[in-house]
Amino acid sequence: MSNILRQHAEQLFAQELEELQKQDTEKRPYMWKLSPQAVVTYLMGGTLKNGFEIQPKYIGNRRLMEIAVATLTTDRALLLYGLPGTAKSWVSEHLAAAISGDSTLIVQGTAGTGEEAIRYGWNYARLLAEGPTPGAIVETPVMRAMKDGKIARIEELTRIGADVQDTLITILSEKTLPIPELSSEVMAQKGFNIIATANNRDKGVNDLSSALKRRFNTVILPVPDNMEEEIDIVKRRVESYEKVMDLPAEKPALEEIRRIVTIFRELRSGITADGKTKIKIPSGTLSTAEAISVVNNGLAMAAYFGDGAIKAADLAAGIIGAVIKDPVQDKIVWQEYLETVIKTRDEWKDIYRAFRDL
Repeated sequence: MSNILRQHAEQLFAQELEELQKQDTEKRPYMWKLSPQAVVTYLMGGTLKNGFEIQPKYIGNRRLMEIAVATLTTDRALLLYGLPGTAKSWVSEHLAAAISGDSTLIVQGTAGTGEEAIRYGWNYARLLAEGPTPGAIVETPVMRAMKDGKIARIEELTRIGADVQDTLITILSEKTLPIPELSSEVMAQKGFNIIATANNRDKGVNDLSSALKRRFNTVILPVPDNMEEEIDIVKRRVESYEKVMDLPAEKPALEEIRRIVTIFRELRSGITADGKTKIKIPSGTLSTAEAISVVNNGLAMAAYFGDGAIKAADLAAGIIGAVIKDPVQDKIVWQEYLETVIKTRDEWKDIYRAFRDL
């Protein structure tokens, strides 16, 4: 087992990608490692002709993945948009791994991200010694992707300032990156494209200009359609985490995952699963990603401070931490949900007691 804490997608699923390449008989766009059909199979899972099983990376609407992959075969960039925790970054990473065999060409968007993180920077020691020369340039992931004909990823695009975002316009429309200091440019090779992610909780922070929006095809990734789909996502991701972290704990019972997903879905929607009781909605997103985090934390608690079997007491603190983001308003919402919903469910007495103890 590797000692690397988190392997890149192309490393973690190297065997799957290799098998897909062997079995892939469809036409591949220039510089693509797989055909568009094989990329969708890699994302959605399936059984190959030789019986090899491909694990699903995205559980949801297949058509969304087909649209995303088709976009990347054109000269349009792809924007994955949706609520936090809807697998935007996960899908972005796996798309880059399947198409380019390299998911590492990434720019992490923050309020402090500057132009030099997208266009290029300078090695100032060499710049002072030599002046502006090609050797003094510090290449960004976007520049390397343009040179190599690969996919570049930009995470949390709307966290980046609007003036910095607009540096992408020339890159996306002209497929070139001017370097005025050298009176030259970097021209994108075939295969180059950009996948950006943004979440709608950041809407209004740094909205994309209409000029930049036109350079992207937007695919909105929704929250899971139903309870069983969300439970399956949580179960698969937790099993993957448990394997990497090598925790000395039993696999979480499906019923514990179901309870967490139920709590999160009810609080997200403002109504109980049976449709009988309306409840207040807390300020947090209570996404699938947070449900995964709660189960993972519960596994660690059970492994190191319990008997290895995950119990309600191991999950309670994580659930409360996910729900109560505003210590005043969310606490009221949670107390009401605890007393009017959780307390009334006979099979949930253990988790109710665990919550009350905290």
